[in-house]
Amino acid sequence: MQTEPSADLEALAVSVSAQMTGFLLALAQVARGDEPEIALSHLMLETSQLGLAGGRLAALSDVGLDDQFEVDPGDDPDLDTLRDGLRRLLGELDVYVDVVDPMAPERGTAVFRVSDELTSVAADLMHGMAHFSQGRTAEALWWWQYSYLSSWGSALLSAQRAVSSLVAHTRLDADSVVAGPV
Repeated sequence: MQTEPSADLEALAVSVSAQMTGFLLALAQVARGDEPEIALSHLMLETSQLGLAGGRLAALSDVGLDDQFEVDPGDDPDLDTLRDGLRRLLGELDVYVDVVDPMAPERGTAVFRVSDELTSVAADLMHGMAHFSQGRTAEALWWWQYSYLSSWGSALLSAQRAVSSLVAHTRLDADSVVAGPV
C-alpha cells in the first residue's frame, strides 16, 4: 500500500503526465512522416517541452515509495514502429556523435541515433504513464524522477542537442552538406 501523495505532488503528476502525453503523441505523429518539412522543428519544440517536465522532476527532493519493490505496470509497449518511422524520416541525419558523460570526459564520445534515444525516452515515459493510469501516482512520480535522472533525461538532452544542431545547420549553412527535414 502506497501513501497518497500530497495535493502538490498530485497536481505535479497531472501536469507532468499531460506534458508527457503531448510529447508521446507528437513523437508518434512525427514518426508517421506525414510532414517531413517540419519534423525537426516539431522535435525541437517537443524535446524542449519535455525537458521542462524533466527539470521539474529533478528539482524535487527524491520521491519515495513505501514498498521496496516497484509494482509491475504490465507489458512493455512495442515501440519498433516508432523507432523505424523516426529512422526512415531522419535517414542519415539520424546518426550523431556525443560525449558519453560530460562529468567523466575520459569515457570519450560515442555514436548515437536520434531515433534510438527518443524511443528510449518514450519507453521510460510510458512505463510511468502505466503506473499513473492505474492510479499509482506516487509510483509514477517515483519512476519518472528516477528514470529521468538515470536514463531518459540524458537521452533526451543528447537527442535534443543533435536536433538543435540539425536545425541550426539547415537554417544557417547555405552550402551545408546537412540536408533533410526541417
